[in-house]
Amino acid sequence: MNYPKKRFLITSNWTSRRDFLKRAGLTGAGLLVVNNRVLARGQSPNEKLNIGIVGVAGRGGGNMQAVAGENIAALCDVDDNKLAAAAKQFPKAQKYNDWRKMLDQKDLDAVVCSSTEHTHGLVCIGALRRSLHVYCEKPIAHSVEEVQLVRKEYLKVKDKVATQQGTQIHASENFRRVVELVRAGAIGTVREVHNWCNRVPLGPRTRPPETPPVPTNLHWDLWLGPALVRPYHPTYFTGGCLWWDKWWDFGHGTIGGMGPHITDLGCWALDLDMATTIEADSDPKGGYPETYPEWLTVRWQYPACGDRPPVMVYWYDGGKLPPSPPDMDLTKWGGLGMLFVGDKGQLLANYSAHVLLPKKQFEGFQPPAPSIPRSIGHHQEWIQGAKTGAATSCNFDYGGKMTENLLAGVVSCRVKQKLEWDSKNLRATNCPEADRFIRKQYREGWKP
Repeated sequence: MNYPKKRFLITSNWTSRRDFLKRAGLTGAGLLVVNNRVLARGQSPNEKLNIGIVGVAGRGGGNMQAVAGENIAALCDVDDNKLAAAAKQFPKAQKYNDWRKMLDQKDLDAVVCSSTEHTHGLVCIGALRRSLHVYCEKPIAHSVEEVQLVRKEYLKVKDKVATQQGTQIHASENFRRVVELVRAGAIGTVREVHNWCNRVPLGPRTRPPETPPVPTNLHWDLWLGPALVRPYHPTYFTGGCLWWDKWWDFGHGTIGGMGPHITDLGCWALDLDMATTIEADSDPKGGYPETYPEWLTVRWQYPACGDRPPVMVYWYDGGKLPPSPPDMDLTKWGGLGMLFVGDKGQLLANYSAHVLLPKKQFEGFQPPAPSIPRSIGHHQEWIQGAKTGAATSCNFDYGGKMTENLLAGVVSCRVKQKLEWDSKNLRATNCPEADRFIRKQYREGWKP
């Protein structure tokens, strides 16, 4: 199979520090040009970036540590206790509770965003409008309209900035080997991809009636950000996977948190762009309009591209699974997986392993020689991209298309109808009522 491989042809040429050209007028001595990009201080691609961190604990803490070899110049968090703990490690960094103020810090080169999902898009848009490099946890936006705005802002400055969506598994060797197998035609022509995650939403499904006082360390109004006003309640901050993510106001449950990681493999291997029809099904006993359902399934129809035929992609969570393939009981495969169905066999994968099925058919099979270069690391790709103009594998164009399809699946779930999807015009042509979920309502003062 010679499926399109344009993902590997993405380039990114840029200017290093956002005000440099204005300040220096391209007249400074000893300037170093790398890949058509002028480095801010005219020194070396090895010079450290000044990075601002939005969200410094949990996943944010992990991302912060991953880029700690650079210069952490700013820290932002709505929790004073978490902010103070991070400041002990980076005492020279400026401290903020409001990321909007942080983005105006004059010496920043780049931003790492690991805040709650409902603020991802706004942080990305604000950073891109200042020509700052951006690494953002998935999903990179909170509505389909917001995804498109992030992509639009990125495409305006793609020759100046490096972006990376936080789908860290994309850097794994296992994913590379699966992509190579699919593209080499090991299982023939692929027309279906099944993706699943067994995560089930936890905690209460209705808005808490109590209104306890806001902890003194928490800036609740800033945590709400663009969301409509609602009282503080500790339930939003409970659990290992904090429960805020299942509330539509703040997140998108399992498909928002895990969908980008899991569906990434099929998008990469088959070079999927925008779906044309999207149909979701969910727990009929739910009846909770403010929260993610107990389980969700989605079906996306992707049109043909190059010599690849149309592809149907499936999502299952909350314990739902696709039919088990030959020689494999999916209930024993683990909590998540990706299954490619070809006309000559099937390929089952998870984050760290893959197997060709039926096993007897592939006895003695020799996989193609590795052809996709080893990643230097997901965060390091972004840092290198910001310094040298090298391509990143999950930039906001690629990640934006993936996220738009996922969030359009949420729209189908919420309107309980199959969507004929028109991405170019941002609408479901058969379902005008979907518009209220395609776009979101912003609190006054927070619209991008």
